[in-house]
Amino acid sequence: MQQDGETMHDAGFDPPTAIEALLFDLDGTLVHTDPLHLVAMRDLLKSEGVAIDEETFVTRVSGQPNETVGRFLFPERTAAEHRDFIARKEARFRELSGQLTPLAGVVAFIDRARADGLRIALVTNAPRSNVAHMLGTLGIADRFEIVIYGDEMERAKPDPLPYRLALEAFGLRPNQAIAFEDSLPGLAAAKGAGLFCVGVATSRSPDELRAAGADLAVADFEDAQILAFHDVRDWDRAIA
Repeated sequence: MQQDGETMHDAGFDPPTAIEALLFDLDGTLVHTDPLHLVAMRDLLKSEGVAIDEETFVTRVSGQPNETVGRFLFPERTAAEHRDFIARKEARFRELSGQLTPLAGVVAFIDRARADGLRIALVTNAPRSNVAHMLGTLGIADRFEIVIYGDEMERAKPDPLPYRLALEAFGLRPNQAIAFEDSLPGLAAAKGAGLFCVGVATSRSPDELRAAGADLAVADFEDAQILAFHDVRDWDRAIA
């Protein structure tokens, strides 16, 4: 037992490590894009004679690597054919997404974090062309010190590799960063990398997110649970 006047270090405990970075997913976390992605996919699948409902989209498509989506939709087709379909679907998504708006409170939240000295990264499975389009439309391209494109990695989410690469780029350990995710594959990636993860309930319920491992589940970045974190010291206490 720790004695009066004895520090945690003296007692054999390492002091809590200060949070130094926030790592954000894009689709569904910074902006609610699932409805547009579903419309774009339905537009292309219609000509293929294939239908997809919202539940199937959420459970089998949202947050998954594009190659996994291609295999799910067209298991008989080649990888090249999958890439062609996904490229056409993403182009259709960009055509539809000229009026995207950030999720409530997220821009102010990121700006406050940056003012507190936190480093900010984007960790996404979205293709580079979509990322550039969305960040430009949202007007937040300059907020991110680094961007990790999961689809350009050897393994995308739900593998933890994209998050591990973000930590490596910052020179941080998992207990020095917090991830923000909306999808189950994204949560699996963040938790697999050892991160404290905030689930954003855009396409999944808070209960589903918590059941999948989210340490905290919020509706958006104006959620009272988020607003309770006034500065970086509050985050430090939350995960200590």
